[in-house]
Amino acid sequence: MENLKSELSLVLGEPVSRLEAISEQPPTRLYALYDREGKPMPLVAKYFRYQGRAALEAKKLALLGHEGLIAVPAVYGLVLSQQPPVHEMLLMARLNGVSAEAPTRDAARWQQLCEEVVEGLLAWHRIGSHGLVGTVDSTQQNSWPAWFHQRVEVLWSTLSYLQPPSFTLADRQILFRSREKLGDLFRDFDDPCVMLHGNVRLNSIIKNVRSDQLVAMTQPGTILWAPREYELIHLGDSPAEQALLEHYLGCAPLSEGFLWRRWLYQIWDCIEGLIQNGELDRPRFDRASAQLLPWLG
Repeated sequence: MENLKSELSLVLGEPVSRLEAISEQPPTRLYALYDREGKPMPLVAKYFRYQGRAALEAKKLALLGHEGLIAVPAVYGLVLSQQPPVHEMLLMARLNGVSAEAPTRDAARWQQLCEEVVEGLLAWHRIGSHGLVGTVDSTQQNSWPAWFHQRVEVLWSTLSYLQPPSFTLADRQILFRSREKLGDLFRDFDDPCVMLHGNVRLNSIIKNVRSDQLVAMTQPGTILWAPREYELIHLGDSPAEQALLEHYLGCAPLSEGFLWRRWLYQIWDCIEGLIQNGELDRPRFDRASAQLLPWLG
């Protein structure tokens, strides 16, 4: 922590007296900064364990901010550090608000927040990809089913090479069966690819602490162009997220295939997290596997 404070003080040209961890995930940590008098500075620092991730997030935020209706954090700078452990940091505007995980004052305010989030998401989802699909740093002219099949094969091969000890034979069987059934699970799929935020969940949504109105959306995912249904795969872990999902579907319905592809996306998203961060979200993986199993025949 002291090394980070010294590093940020050098970059900013003024002393940073304290860092306060706002959130922590396996690959990233978000810090609030305080000046020499102990007052909050108007920016935050997002710490990335792996090289290249900070630049990708900065690019994604710039694209979302330029094209959408929902505010996203403004990026002030990118810090590439060679101090051990090697890391990167994004310097971003500090947002005044709280996570949407905090309950609203009443049901009417929750309904209004859902409407604001869905309206903002649909603004992004009206931006077509013109045949492109993929992540911020690697797009290609392709169909979504073909691209997702490629992604699954890469994840499967990498998992087979790593052989994590926490992964069981039953886990491998559900992945193998889902690979075998990809053609059936994507039969008659024809949804176009659109611009995605890529990480829609309540802790990525910032609201005003007094009015409960939407302030911004943070922590975007790396996928830029994909079908709308892929935007919604993180919703459903809590009653509030399930309510937000239902509100979106009430405004912009999806095809019936979302009933099973939702769980397909989740199990492979868990595998990507395992490969990148060394940690498997076991409850999420087990729940998605159980929900997908009836669709595998």
